[in-house]
Amino acid sequence: MLVTDFGAGIYVGQVMARLSALAPGPPIIDLVHDLPPFRPDLAAYLLPALVRDLPRATLYLCVVDPGVGGERAGLVLAAGGDLFVGPDNGLLSQVARRAVRPRLRRIDWRPPRGASPSFHGRDWFAPVAAALCRGETPALTELDVGTLIGADWADDRPEVVYVDGYGNLMSGLRAQGYPPTAQLIAAGRTLGAARTFCDVPPGQAFWYENALGLVEIAVNQARADVVLGLGPGDPVTFASG
Repeated sequence: MLVTDFGAGIYVGQVMARLSALAPGPPIIDLVHDLPPFRPDLAAYLLPALVRDLPRATLYLCVVDPGVGGERAGLVLAAGGDLFVGPDNGLLSQVARRAVRPRLRRIDWRPPRGASPSFHGRDWFAPVAAALCRGETPALTELDVGTLIGADWADDRPEVVYVDGYGNLMSGLRAQGYPPTAQLIAAGRTLGAARTFCDVPPGQAFWYENALGLVEIAVNQARADVVLGLGPGDPVTFASG
């Protein structure tokens, strides 16, 4: 599965074409391509929720990589029965943190001469992902999971981490820790909880546990991002007491 911040344009197709050529058997699924650009720190808190209910034994090619071409490492992470390929910039940190006995390896294989230094998703990570899908093991070095960038980040992130196509605001907070009586503070407003959209009148803002298990802010039949003026990286917190 592909997880990127590439958005619309040529890049997703380039990666898919490379994967299809190198590993023609397994299906390639576009999981998400509109993650907040250049923000692996936000995507890190969405990624575990995205994969939570998906089939096990899946390989995720994850690219939110503002440091492409720099000195950051490439990684293969085994966690929860899945494999994740991506950069060491915090993107995979929360998947590793929440897994039982994760296994982390640095990618030592490098693409051949002439590969693009600015498109590692296609020329470095995709060939590694394809090799793994073929049952092959490229040159890898075992790493301590504690060395992963983001290994010391907090368990949850009280910020908007993603805005969906309806304008709903997903946070980096897992909903299981909050009772339905909890009050959420966002954009200076206090929001109560609802089970789902039809439980509040049109135009009312509320928070709820979304299908991924995260605290999400919505407005019934309107865009929460517009109504509240919030976007990725903006804070959301629960009222104390």
